[in-house]
Amino acid sequence: MRQVDISKKDIVYREASAIGRIRLSRATVNLVRTGKLEKGDPISIAETMAIMGAKLTPRVVALCHQLNIEKVEPKVTMGADWIEVAVTVGANGKTGVEMEALTAVSTALLNIWDVVKAHEKDPDGQYPTTLIESVRVSRKVKRKS
Repeated sequence: MRQVDISKKDIVYREASAIGRIRLSRATVNLVRTGKLEKGDPISIAETMAIMGAKLTPRVVALCHQLNIEKVEPKVTMGADWIEVAVTVGANGKTGVEMEALTAVSTALLNIWDVVKAHEKDPDGQYPTTLIESVRVSRKVKRKS
C-alpha cells in the first residue's frame, strides 16, 4: 500500500461536484420543513458538516492527499419524501477533489439521518424506509490556474 506520488504533477485548478439523497417518511420531511425537530435544524447542520467533511477527507480516506480546499459550496433541496445534498469543492492542487466532494455529501447525509432518526424508527427501533442513496460524482473540472 502506498500513497500516489504527485510531486511531479503541475498545480491546476480542480473542482468536483457530488450529490446524494436520503429517503425519509413524508412526515419527517414535513417536520424538517416546519423546523419542529428536537435536535435542531438538519439543513443547517448538513451544510456545516458538508464543509467540515470536505476538509477532513484525508482523515477518513486512507490514501487521500491533504489539499488546501479553497471552496466548498453545499446545496440542500427537499422533495416530498427525500432530502438531496449537492456539494461542489474546489482547490488549486496536484490532485482532484472528488473524494472531498463525496465525503462532504456523505457527511451531510449522515448528519441529517442523525437529527431525524427519532422520527424514522418503527416500533421495534428499526429504520424500514430510511435510505441514503445515489451518492456519486456529478461533475469534474480541471483547468490551468
